[in-house]
Amino acid sequence: MKLGFLGGGNLAASMIRGLREQNAPYDITVHDIDPQRLEFLRAAYAVRTADAEALVPEAETLLLAVKPNHAAGLLDALRSYDLSGKLLISTAAGLPLRFYSARLPGAALVRAMPNTSSAALRAVTGLAAGEGVTPAQRETAAAIFSALGKVLWIEERGMNALTAVSGSGPAYFYLLTELMAEAGAALGLAPADAEFLARETLIGAGRMLEAGSESPAALRERVTSPGGTTAAALRVFAESGLEDAVRRALAACAARAEEMVRESGTAC
Repeated sequence: MKLGFLGGGNLAASMIRGLREQNAPYDITVHDIDPQRLEFLRAAYAVRTADAEALVPEAETLLLAVKPNHAAGLLDALRSYDLSGKLLISTAAGLPLRFYSARLPGAALVRAMPNTSSAALRAVTGLAAGEGVTPAQRETAAAIFSALGKVLWIEERGMNALTAVSGSGPAYFYLLTELMAEAGAALGLAPADAEFLARETLIGAGRMLEAGSESPAALRERVTSPGGTTAAALRVFAESGLEDAVRRALAACAARAEEMVRESGTAC
């Protein structure tokens, strides 16, 4: 499979690293406007580099790994190529499939929404397929993003909700880590010790969730003895309105994602 990256930024580098570590059978070529970036990718991952004129006709799957403000220009450039039979995958946040299909009618398009855990190859990526994407192309898209972690196919109308839960989700856990560390320091721990404990506790809890043998609710109940220390903390969370705060926060995130789509003039 000949895989071409149009854009060689951090996400592209993470994807290439994941594919290399999996020994995935992809012949990878990258184009980027930054020669130093291309030099790094060649040295780090043994990829080929080429200009767009050479890369696009050869690639069977094209990763459009550019920022949203560069997407329109890239699509305008792609109009001059024969894209029949090719799969195009976009990682630009906030741009719906109609943004692409309006500019490249008839192209097989998949929209991908990974999160920042891509850098650790522990991401979850939401995938939405446009019209004309074949079952084989869906398998290709899923295989490529499996190199970053887990994948989930959804209808595109669910992308804003996915953004609220997983796209922005890592920031919520980083905030919780910060707050736990600060609270631990306020209780008398050395700040470095408090941060170590907060980090490792959340990492360990994540591993328990990853095991998948019990639901989050069951895991929470198992560590909460009636009348015990954990119950005292959870009672304060409940009295402080944590559940409502989480619901409102995710709703605000999804609403902002929808606003960004409208601001771009590409509402679905």
